[in-house]
Amino acid sequence: MEIDFGKLVILIGFVFIITGIFILLVGKVPLIGKLPGDIYVRRDNFTLFFPIATCIIISIILSLIFWLFNKL
Repeated sequence: MEIDFGKLVILIGFVFIITGIFILLVGKVPLIGKLPGDIYVRRDNFTLFFPIATCIIISIILSLIFWLFNKL
């Protein structure tokens, strides 16, 4: 099964659009980035934010979604 180049470009564009919408809406979700386990260090002129727990939760959710799509 060969994928047409045009279809591949459309698919990549669709993925970019979905990612952009997700980035715009992620600030409005109350728990994203504020879970226990997220590292937030703020000093005089330095800020470090590393959302470990949030990344793990998102990874689990995406793994389940892809697993379900694979089963269909």
